[in-house]
Amino acid sequence: MSKVSTGSAVLRRAVARNGRRLWTGTALAGVYQLCAALVPILVGVIVDRAVATGAVTALLAWTATLALVYLVLVVTYRFGARNLQRAIAEEGHQLRVELAAKILHPRVLRTGRHTGDLLAVTTTDAEYTSYLLDHIPRVTSALVAVTVSAVALLLISTPLGLTVLIAIPVVLAVLTLTAPLIARRVKEQQDQAGRASALATDLVTGLRPLRGIGAQDAGTGRYRRVSRHSLAATLRASRTQNAYLGASTMLSSLLAGGIALMAGWFALTGRITVGQFITVIGSAQFLVEPFGVLAVVPGWTAAARAAADRVAAVLRADVVLPPGTAVPDGCELRLTDVTYGPLAGLHLHVRAGEFVGVVAPRPADAEALARLLAVPDGHTGDVLLGGERLETVDRDRARHLLHSEPHRTDLFTGTLATNVTLHDDGGGRLDEALRAAAADEVAHLHPAGLRMPVTERGANLSGGQRQRVALARALLAGPPLLVLHDPTTAVDAVTEQAVADGIRTLRHGSDGGYGTVVITSSPTLLAATDRVVFVADGVVAAEGTHAELVADDDSYRRAVLR
Repeated sequence: MSKVSTGSAVLRRAVARNGRRLWTGTALAGVYQLCAALVPILVGVIVDRAVATGAVTALLAWTATLALVYLVLVVTYRFGARNLQRAIAEEGHQLRVELAAKILHPRVLRTGRHTGDLLAVTTTDAEYTSYLLDHIPRVTSALVAVTVSAVALLLISTPLGLTVLIAIPVVLAVLTLTAPLIARRVKEQQDQAGRASALATDLVTGLRPLRGIGAQDAGTGRYRRVSRHSLAATLRASRTQNAYLGASTMLSSLLAGGIALMAGWFALTGRITVGQFITVIGSAQFLVEPFGVLAVVPGWTAAARAAADRVAAVLRADVVLPPGTAVPDGCELRLTDVTYGPLAGLHLHVRAGEFVGVVAPRPADAEALARLLAVPDGHTGDVLLGGERLETVDRDRARHLLHSEPHRTDLFTGTLATNVTLHDDGGGRLDEALRAAAADEVAHLHPAGLRMPVTERGANLSGGQRQRVALARALLAGPPLLVLHDPTTAVDAVTEQAVADGIRTLRHGSDGGYGTVVITSSPTLLAATDRVVFVADGVVAAEGTHAELVADDDSYRRAVLR
């Protein structure tokens, strides 16, 4: 994947990697416009050389020529459009895939953009960028049409031809002055739309907690304000583009109308023939479209450039983690004097195959620990996996050995089975993972079982059902070290006990060998662990079994038995 630093580089690359189809389509589009420009010329010739003279042979010959031109026109349009649409579709697809790969980079993309904004770049901006491959043949064919018509008009009347050749560059130069304004407005529109999408994503994901604390009205108000800013930016961009389009259309029509009036005057004064007058009127009418295309070129280019700039900003973004090469010796986890966010000199040791609970009454401590184990960056101290610094371990290897499952995970459109298995059919382990996570009950509640459809983000499931399905997915992956952050906050007490027993049996039963860290304050889960680490104010305050800490530590007892 080549790295591009600017929007211009993105656009140049789009042209380069679609060159064959682009230039083939552009050439065919040029031939199409050449034929279209010849139509009024041939009609004028037929009138002067066949109709006016009454020559039947000439009429048949020129009519056959006109028919041949129409045939070429139809064929070139069909195959030209096919090549160009293929190029546009493939470029849009390649950009979306490239952006998705960058966003999902295993070494983690370093960007301040929210999920919704990244989604807008991957969809809308990628599409606008690929439209450059439509703009190039349109502009090229418009230039062909204007050139052919201008030459014809010069041959008919020098003043008419000069009017076209002089007026078009002047009109385009005036309209080009607005291109920077259009680019700014379009970029602002896309930025504001991205912010609105990001906030909408966050609000939808956190709707249940917002309702739980009665903050849905505040969330709605915040989204309304952001949406209004997005609407205002869209209206500003639309007003600018529409004003530009109106001005370009008006100038194009005035130019075509002026040519027609001049031709009428020349015909009345005998300076051109009737057939030539028909050619001029037909050419003037025909030129309205290519004039309009050339007039809106700056607007098209500005929109494509603004979109390409946003695409380039994502593609050139750095990744957080270095290209690790270390190979751990085992899956023992050790944190030594780690400072990260609210964590202040944390020491934590998890032996291979051990089931450890971590209790952090301060939610920020729990979140920081889970985030650090998922993306080991921005900390001081050592985070070691199998004796190697976690950030230096090859990312594919690290993800195979250690998986940190966040508290809030997403499900995907598909079925229960596809959400749990993903790229692995699971074999006999699928039933075990479902039972351990109590997700088999979710399947039993639906007639389709594991084929039960799941909508986007699992919106048709309850919070507890989503948690169980996500937990089953993590358990089926079977990493040697699994970190779970509050995996049962949305399930009832009976189900939570089943989950605790299931995790214990599946990962620490007769087979053993798996290590598990559960960050939670649930006494049911903690009772199933081998050992509990109590973290207070970012450091370890106590260690022991759940029963020992409940009996001996008042702070721990208040944290887990409230």
